[in-house]
Amino acid sequence: MPESLDAGAFRGWVGHGLEALGRAREEIDALNVFPVPDGDTGTNLYLTFEAAAENVEPVAAGDLQATVAALARGALLGARGNSGVILSQLLRGMSEVLGRVMAGPEGTAAADGDAVTEAFERAAELAYAAVDRPAEGTVLTVARAAAEGARASLSRRLSDVVVAAADSARTALEHTPEQLEVLRRAGVVDAGGRGLVVLLDAMVETITGVRRPIVVTRLPRPRVDPSAGMSGYGGPAYEVMFLLDAADDAVPPMKSVLSGLGDSLVVVGGDGLWNVHVHVDDAGAVVEAAMAAGRPYRFRITYLEQAEQLRSTGRGELAARALVMVAHGPGIAALLEANGATIVAAEPKRRPSTAELLEGIRRSAAREVLILPSDRDITPVAEAAAAEARDEGLRAAVIPNRSVVQSLAAAAVHEPGRRFDEDVVAMTRAAGATRYGAVTFASKEAFTSAGVCHVGDGLG
Repeated sequence: MPESLDAGAFRGWVGHGLEALGRAREEIDALNVFPVPDGDTGTNLYLTFEAAAENVEPVAAGDLQATVAALARGALLGARGNSGVILSQLLRGMSEVLGRVMAGPEGTAAADGDAVTEAFERAAELAYAAVDRPAEGTVLTVARAAAEGARASLSRRLSDVVVAAADSARTALEHTPEQLEVLRRAGVVDAGGRGLVVLLDAMVETITGVRRPIVVTRLPRPRVDPSAGMSGYGGPAYEVMFLLDAADDAVPPMKSVLSGLGDSLVVVGGDGLWNVHVHVDDAGAVVEAAMAAGRPYRFRITYLEQAEQLRSTGRGELAARALVMVAHGPGIAALLEANGATIVAAEPKRRPSTAELLEGIRRSAAREVLILPSDRDITPVAEAAAAEARDEGLRAAVIPNRSVVQSLAAAAVHEPGRRFDEDVVAMTRAAGATRYGAVTFASKEAFTSAGVCHVGDGLG
């Protein structure tokens, strides 16, 4: 049981956290009623943390300072929705403290229980500061409770500190319906807070080796189905998100303008790079305020009011059904494209992300989409992309398979004219019944069923 958080343990937490958010994503989506009942908090948290995790991959394995900085920056650049922006600020707070511990005159290669406590405290502090009008009963409350629990732990051992933080966060989550009327009426706990508890539980698992139960005790059951629509929503019509290159002193005036335009304003970042989230009725005014502050880019504007109507607009102009397929190499890509598939490329040693698959789904311009991952390890990512596509009003399904050969077999029996479910069944059967082989070259030394292989050896 490690009693300090080094780069290896931190990367372990990132991996466990992403896996745990993937398992809990649909549950968290179902809890989402605040600030907008659009049922996407779990997906946004997952996509934000996935972007953060991908940014960590190129960092040297033993460098904790660079690892935590990369995680925070990846989350800032990849934040999705209100919950994702706040998560990025929580990670930034942790990064500030852990980075200082590493860089100080007595810097070490790991952080102990006291340093992690301070990291939790700074994370909560920055998260509250980022939100224009903080509300209790949200992820902010849960983050503060985690920090207070860590500080109150009588033992300063790292394992005891993270367990105390996770326990306090769980307790705070269970009480969120008492603090926020919209949660009480819906009979749910806060979705963002639930996501933070999932990440803290993953940290406990990383440090102690014990997996905590996924479901919070006495978790209220929803009395409404947020996925059924947003009837009764009376807030601003648009969610606007963008990145901004601007001097630090240019941001407060912009925040003042945006605060007057709408609500759910969250501004995170620093050192010239910012991520901005706000709900407004006049999206154009947001663009003008952003341009006055600096260089805004990567705008994402979502119609919140009656979102389902927007998502169905123009569907008659789209193709009926499309195949979105992961391709390894230009030859396979050309073959698949010639047969009408939309291609998402898998590069050597790099599998496509959820965001890249989702971009492929949108590029297919179809009402119904069948996704062929061509790799068992890509399947969970494809499932997350399909879920996001369904939230956008599309019909999407993943055809599970382990090889591009099986994708080809599934595509061969694809018939756009038959019922969607029948097409899914036929393609799944074809993929599962296809046997295949492969020849490649070893990129590293490893043990195989035929003995040790060396770099450059042929593998069958």
